[in-house]
Amino acid sequence: MTDSPPPPPDDDEHRFALRDKAGREWLVFTVASRASSAKQMPVFFDGDPVAGEVHLDLAKPESLKGLTVTIRAGTTAVGQEEELFLDTTVPVWTPASASAGKLMGRHTHAFALTLPREAMVAPQPKASPRAYALPPTFSERASAAYIDYKLIVTVRRGGLRVNNKLFTSFVFLPRSAADPPSPLRSLAYAEGGTLLGPDADPEGWTVHDPVQITGTLFNTRDVGVQCVLAVATPHTYASNSPMPLLLTLRSTDAQALDLLASAPNVHLLRTVAIGSEAAEEAGARRSNNTFVSSVARAAFWPHEAGAAAADEKAGSGGEGGGGGDPGVRVLRGELFLPKGLKPSFAFPRFACRYTLVLLPPQVQGFAPAAGADAHLLSVRVAVTLTGAPGVPVPRSHIPPGYEVPPEGNYNVATGFLENGNQRFLPHHGH
Repeated sequence: MTDSPPPPPDDDEHRFALRDKAGREWLVFTVASRASSAKQMPVFFDGDPVAGEVHLDLAKPESLKGLTVTIRAGTTAVGQEEELFLDTTVPVWTPASASAGKLMGRHTHAFALTLPREAMVAPQPKASPRAYALPPTFSERASAAYIDYKLIVTVRRGGLRVNNKLFTSFVFLPRSAADPPSPLRSLAYAEGGTLLGPDADPEGWTVHDPVQITGTLFNTRDVGVQCVLAVATPHTYASNSPMPLLLTLRSTDAQALDLLASAPNVHLLRTVAIGSEAAEEAGARRSNNTFVSSVARAAFWPHEAGAAAADEKAGSGGEGGGGGDPGVRVLRGELFLPKGLKPSFAFPRFACRYTLVLLPPQVQGFAPAAGADAHLLSVRVAVTLTGAPGVPVPRSHIPPGYEVPPEGNYNVATGFLENGNQRFLPHHGH
């Protein structure tokens, strides 16, 4: 208990207040978080302590039954009731007797909780609960479903009197890190050098089976171009980082080869699934429970002569522009994962997954036989919150003039860490 007014918050301390009819603050709680500014919503990682103080300033004697703090989280589909998966309450103050519950003046009580890393949830109705990693906050505009976390302070009055509640939503982000790249790619990141191709660094790439792109060119003749896409491994990538790619095209038709090599079409698709089978990889997918959008498009550029020479010196086996073969085009590529992209997760009734897809080129004069939206190749990838521990942050290698515009704005929840994430990354182990 204290007779002093609540102190002003620190730079990273959030303050929330409830006022009486006269406009006087009588219930205040403060909480520190990972947010870069107290003006933003609180931000927490799994396992973080949630600590602060509750301040009461009662103008007249009031009988109270106690103070509690609750962390509550749930999923809500549009038009449906919220389904809670986390509901933890701790007492902050409980009177020892009825007379001790009659308070007046200023009182301060500290509280502390720890955010769990998992929750026990039934994967299906009537199924036995099992442990799932807590999902991140999901609060995009016009989304078909939401995941919301709240911190609630309750003043318990007892009897027939209504309790008072003061709450705030907060951003929750489960810790996840990308798997480490190959030693040669890690060395290239550390030295800022050119990334070696699959022949020189086979551990650093997955070279997928060739796919054939067929269609009609200028409404006059049928053409075919073989494409081989190589994707940097492992297939886990942090948001705000590049995904290296290499695309090799082959054809005996030089005109078709040049035309299709000018417009490769590789996208990162995000699939948000809701409903009872969302967490299952093979769950039923319908238009009312599955929502797919492109979140990034890859940029490609001709393999530079200097990079080709470096690859040949390293034993890349002719990845530089086709090694002089007029029927081959080799393109360097990169798909940059936007800052704020939600990490991958699968949770009962809500899942977020990512797939890299190769689509037919969209170029004037070419009509693909498979249709413009055909997925010629699909590669499941995972998006993480941070990069691989101990690995230098990879830089983008996209040359000037080859950048692609962003696909959409997904910086809704994780954007609260834009200016503060580096500040907190060393704290991941506490």
